[in-house]
Amino acid sequence: MMGAPENRGTGPGLVVVGALTLPGVRRSVGHAQRFLRDMLSPDHPGLDDLVTVVSELVCNAVTHTASGDGGWVTVSLLAGDGFLRLEVADDGAGGGCPQVRAETGAESGRGLRIVDALACAWGFRPDGPGTVVWAEFPSAGPDLFGNSDRGLSRGSSTLMSTAFEGGER
Repeated sequence: MMGAPENRGTGPGLVVVGALTLPGVRRSVGHAQRFLRDMLSPDHPGLDDLVTVVSELVCNAVTHTASGDGGWVTVSLLAGDGFLRLEVADDGAGGGCPQVRAETGAESGRGLRIVDALACAWGFRPDGPGTVVWAEFPSAGPDLFGNSDRGLSRGSSTLMSTAFEGGER
């Protein structure tokens, strides 16, 4: 059942687990997925849902906001009491708020329907000229984080350089 997005702010008790700013290009979707896989344990029960949602939110930011016109997208993972919050900040839309579209059978337009189906709650808030879209997921606690230093794995040593290379946007 689709719920209306909530417009909650950051709220008390949230701790930033990690954050990554990427260029507003399509290949940043894969880098955002890798970032979450590096931050969380492979055994985290919500990992696949978080990775799916970050894909949709980063893709939306690159496609529908100024981030896709040479801007930036910031992915943040925050932990609260019994939940994780994924936030994706963009450079601004210039035309409306994030909203779930009615099903039309089209190939596009399903991103926020997926977010709504997988997250316990989701919403958005203004952030200067940009927007932060967030989604929350249940979490059993800090023992489910994969990287104790909150850094990127050795496999991600080329993450930033490949994100900034030219080519396909």
